[in-house]
Amino acid sequence: MDDIMTAMDVVKEFNISYQTLNHYTNFGLLNAVKKRGLGNKRLYAASEVKNNLQRIDQLKEKGYPLKIIVEILKENHSVTV
Repeated sequence: MDDIMTAMDVVKEFNISYQTLNHYTNFGLLNAVKKRGLGNKRLYAASEVKNNLQRIDQLKEKGYPLKIIVEILKENHSVTV
């Protein structure tokens, strides 16, 4: 099972801003799970965050806009980067 991370863990571990994390989550690039009893706290699967952030960076370097990156990640297209 994947290690579970809080939003603040993700920010610290992957050196991204909290605003970027929120933007990526709201845009559908990262999947968060809300757990009952934890209020508004979002949890993330560490391996998924790592893989998606790497893929996002690769695709952004190639000039893909976030709107297209969302579709690529959702459909698991194998785009050569």
